[in-house]
Amino acid sequence: AVHRVLGVVRKSARQVRVEPVDRRSRDQVLIEGAAPTDLRDGDLVVARLTPGDRRFGLHRGEILERVGREDDPRAASLIAIHAHGIPTGFPEAAEAEAEAAREADLSGREDLRALPLVTIDPPDARDHDDAVYAEPDADAGNPGGWVVWVAIADVAAYVRPGSALDRTARDKGNSVYFPDRVEPMLPERLSAGLCSLRAGENRACLAVRMVFDASGRKTGHRFVRGLMRSAAKLSYEQAQAAIDGQPDDITGPLLDGVLKPLYAAYAVMLAARRRRSPLAIESPERRILMDAEGQITAIRARAVLPAHQLIEEMMIQANVCAAQTLEARKTPLIYRVHDTPSQEKVHALADFLATLGLPWSKGEAPRTDRFNRLLEETRESPSAAIINEVVLRSQMQAIYDTDNIGHFGLNLDRYAHFTSPIRRYADLIVHRGLIRALGLGEDGLTDRDIAQLKGTAEMITAAERRAMAAERDAIDRYVAAFLADRVGATFTGRISGVTRFGLFIRLDETGADGLVPISRLGGEFFVHDETAHALVGERSGAHWPLGLPVEVRLVEATPVTGGLLFDMLSDPVPGVPPPPRGRGPRRPGAVDARRRGGPPPGVRKGKRR
Repeated sequence: AVHRVLGVVRKSARQVRVEPVDRRSRDQVLIEGAAPTDLRDGDLVVARLTPGDRRFGLHRGEILERVGREDDPRAASLIAIHAHGIPTGFPEAAEAEAEAAREADLSGREDLRALPLVTIDPPDARDHDDAVYAEPDADAGNPGGWVVWVAIADVAAYVRPGSALDRTARDKGNSVYFPDRVEPMLPERLSAGLCSLRAGENRACLAVRMVFDASGRKTGHRFVRGLMRSAAKLSYEQAQAAIDGQPDDITGPLLDGVLKPLYAAYAVMLAARRRRSPLAIESPERRILMDAEGQITAIRARAVLPAHQLIEEMMIQANVCAAQTLEARKTPLIYRVHDTPSQEKVHALADFLATLGLPWSKGEAPRTDRFNRLLEETRESPSAAIINEVVLRSQMQAIYDTDNIGHFGLNLDRYAHFTSPIRRYADLIVHRGLIRALGLGEDGLTDRDIAQLKGTAEMITAAERRAMAAERDAIDRYVAAFLADRVGATFTGRISGVTRFGLFIRLDETGADGLVPISRLGGEFFVHDETAHALVGERSGAHWPLGLPVEVRLVEATPVTGGLLFDMLSDPVPGVPPPPRGRGPRRPGAVDARRRGGPPPGVRKGKRR
């Protein structure tokens, strides 16, 4: 909130101050009156600002609550939760409804327990939304075709419209995932229990049976409300190892009857995906590994395996089926939409590509295959990383909406989220819509749900943004904590951001982002060339472009803010000195690296501790 500050207590003999954890803020808070007697230096607290003038340049305030300790290994998640206002816990009424829930039976359901459906998830997953199974199509009229089943947890059977569980889930919007904890959308009794598709246990599901021909084209589908029993809980790595010739005790018996058919069905689906040509931008993710005490043991890039892509494509097709069915039945729904890049963004991309000698017509309508061709043609060039980054920045953000404009990134005319109702409220709404449209029960979408769909779409879009920001901030703080003992070490990386006040560097080893202030780049004026995404020296013409591989030295790592500060060790790209100029004022955007003492307001320099 505007009048609240999350920060760390700094005590002295004369006063108590609160230092904000937000790296964009320089303002400390002076605590008025008597502080709690058991307050300690390093406590994480929420302080409320009191109205009136500042005293000695400081805000005044009072402490409202303590939320943890700065030196707690898991403090990063606590800070992110409080800083972004992530709703935590559940009201007693919601917990009571979850505890009263009972395992589903066959009443009103199709028996799917004979299908050897399997879940394939990350190894540390606690909730399992989806299970898959594939088999050759027995229809003689579809030679080489495949039948693919995607079964999704039937959360709508437990979270009824208007209930306390429903109100809480709508407010939360989604589950939020941190390296050391999850803030779930549903109580654990449901999220990791009755709704989770556990191996060997009966579970209520909403399933779609999809038929594909030999070219990967979907020829039909139908939804059923069923009762299933997962044949196995597999990790992505486990499934892929089995296909690659290294089955274990669990995957061995499933290899021929379950896993090989899944991969064979995916092969024909992949052919159709390639013809559709969704965006193929590379965006690597970081995985933080922690021990039982919450200490970080390693930070690694997440490997992308064919097993990941198999599940992704099957989920995409199930989501498309949901949108198609609801549209055909004229049932209102919340779409997942992704707008075409704006003309302004396309023009900026074209201007940038021109600096590299790459043609791009500003009048050309944006198409995913055109972006993919650019990425493929430059994949082996020195500029591959920067082009990938700029193409990514040219895209719009996906949102939830009741008006369908299609999904540009996936190159689909209609798309809805159906496959993760345990962790996304949008999917629960789609489930209710299908139940209502297909007459699958009395717990479908209500008239009240329909009346507030627009507001719900806006709420869950905002909740998604909030969760993404919190997850990103927590990871930044964990990475800073991991690197705090390596101050003075050198690292390789790439320039991931160019601003008028310095360069952001993404390290190769951990994927961490930190700042090289413009004051550490040398003794000349620099101009921020927004078109070329570079800082350019006014005297030498040397430049620092986005994507340039560099070597840096870590100067500061501040876990409480997630801030990393670097010294640049590499040289800029040589350039042509500009023609002599008169004594008039420097060009707009020029920054004097010799006189700048550090980052500008809004970029916090942490204190080494």
